Amino acid sequence: MFWHRLSLLLALGWMSLLFYLSSQPYLDVPSLVPDQDKFMHFGAYGVLGALILGALRPTPTGYGRAQALLASAVASLYGVSDEIHQLFVPGRDADVLDWLADTSGALMATLLLAWLSRWFGRKLLTQP
Repeated sequence: MFWHRLSLLLALGWMSLLFYLSSQPYLDVPSLVPDQDKFMHFGAYGVLGALILGALRPTPTGYGRAQALLASAVASLYGVSDEIHQLFVPGRDADVLDWLADTSGALMATLLLAWLSRWFGRKLLTQP
C-alpha cells in the first residue's frame, strides 16, 4: 500500500516537472545526437508510465498486460495534454512525433516492467 501511494506521488511530481519544463520557451540542452528530443521524450514518458504502473495494485503473480496498457494510456493522454499545452507557450509548438515518442516510451517501459514482475513473481512462487 505504501509503495503504491509513493509511486502515485512520484508520478504526480514527475508530471509537474514535465509541465514546468514544457512551460519554458526554450530549454538549453546540448545536442549530442540528431533528434535527441525524441529520445528524451521516450525516456521521460517511460519513467512516467513506470510510476503510474507502480501506483496500481499487481496481481499475486505481478502486473498484467491490461494494467501496463492502462498505465501507458494514462501517460499517453498526459503526453497529448503536454503537446496541447505547448501550443500556448511562446517559442514552443506541438509535435505529433513527440507524442509518439511519449507513447512509445510509456508502452515499452510498462510492458517491460509488467513482464519482469510476472517473471520474478513466477520465480518466487516456484521456489521451494
